[in-house]
Amino acid sequence: MRRVKGLASLNRAARAIASDATSSTQHRLPHAAPFTTFSSSTSQSFAQKIADRFGKSSPSVAGAVAGFSVAASSLGQDVHAKEPPRSQNFLPKDVVLYQYEACPFCNKVKAFLDYHRIPYKVVEVNPINKKEIKWSDYKKVPILTVDGEQMVDSSDIIDKLFQRIHPDNSAPESDEEKEWRRWVDNHLVHVLSPNIYRTTSEALESFDYITTHGNFSFTERLVAKYAGATAMYFVSKKLKKKHNITDPRASLYEAAETWVDALKGRQYLGGSEPNLADLAVFGVLRPIRHLQSGRDMVEHTRIGEWYSRMETSVGDSSRIPE
Repeated sequence: MRRVKGLASLNRAARAIASDATSSTQHRLPHAAPFTTFSSSTSQSFAQKIADRFGKSSPSVAGAVAGFSVAASSLGQDVHAKEPPRSQNFLPKDVVLYQYEACPFCNKVKAFLDYHRIPYKVVEVNPINKKEIKWSDYKKVPILTVDGEQMVDSSDIIDKLFQRIHPDNSAPESDEEKEWRRWVDNHLVHVLSPNIYRTTSEALESFDYITTHGNFSFTERLVAKYAGATAMYFVSKKLKKKHNITDPRASLYEAAETWVDALKGRQYLGGSEPNLADLAVFGVLRPIRHLQSGRDMVEHTRIGEWYSRMETSVGDSSRIPE
């Protein structure tokens, strides 16, 4: 009897979530602010929370919902098998990343850490109660602690780490590098969400990854996969309108081609080696690479060769196995 009642409750919750997503008119997605409980006292719709759960690391709508990377499969590899850190100037003893596995901006930070071969631990934050980050006044992800020091916001984290790796670097970041890092946060992320949730099947594919890799209970996983996919399918339509996207795939292909054009025949934007803009683009795209949208992007644009070079250059994950 309890099981029957439980399934009935899940069914009502799923219908309510889809209804909230359809009726909601404004969805501003702050940086990776996760969803709360499924109780009737929740002040925001589950659709909003789903969107926030995979939002941007600064206040804007992030195609961030896009963070569903099968490319993170290397995370379980032993960090001791990797080469030494690229720089001996920065050798922290304890680096911990508080994250959502599916968050693209967490993946952006991980791409930087992996590239510089900095070993790090991962704490997967439960999106419902966020108990893992209750110690912090900052209630979004990513949060990175470096020997006890807290760093927040993906771009700020990367800037601070870069300065510590290159303390004697007197050359300022080039205007080109700055421009394309801004392009990642202000444009590229916005075309991802409408692509990931373009169809019901693609929405389910995305949430299948989320619920498999995220820190969910069985009930949360069940509701999130079906109700969340339904909600975000409708939310993505509103995002298309907000960002003037008429054809999601065309916008994704255009963004990929724009990036390839920016390379101007170079191996990387940074020349012979990736710079921060290369790592930002790679980090944000890595979550979608093996979803349908990512497969289509590689098949129909010229970005595949650059992406493969980046995979080789970034190498295996530096995550310390649990």
